[in-house]
Amino acid sequence: MGKPKLYLFIGYPGAGKTSLARLITSRTGATHLWADVERHKLFGEATHSQAESLKLYDYLNQEAEKLLAVGHSVVFDTNFNFRADRQKLRDIADRQGAETILIWITVPKDVAKARVVNKIDSRNGYRVAMTEPQFDAIVNKLEPPHEDEKAIKIDGAKLDVGEVSKLLHL
Repeated sequence: MGKPKLYLFIGYPGAGKTSLARLITSRTGATHLWADVERHKLFGEATHSQAESLKLYDYLNQEAEKLLAVGHSVVFDTNFNFRADRQKLRDIADRQGAETILIWITVPKDVAKARVVNKIDSRNGYRVAMTEPQFDAIVNKLEPPHEDEKAIKIDGAKLDVGEVSKLLHL
């Protein structure tokens, strides 16, 4: 059966992470831990405060570790745009004997911005809207993957199922 996998994403808001997460989940049977949905479940009307985010990611990290511990693969659907956060999840995967697959979803900044800024998106029954300053704050802090992280680069402007399946061995 092989060891479980932990899929992590790097990318702008609107890059295609959730679309890719759904594809991976449908092809592998992995659990889709979707930070946006879990935030809503935990907090209702989310504020995206630092305290809220710390609680959310502590919870999600624990859930990922529990799933990996029982041999179940996890698609962690959020921006892992900081190397330290990626390393924290790699450490969790290593403790559970899981393989980490880091995926860098690229898309031109203007395309990503057009997909999410000032758009009201309904996600599992709640509404999400991102302002330009929120988008810029996230984009400006993104730490691209370092060479030693061995990220798989995927074009989020046109997610080709065949190409993605080949790149990720799905």
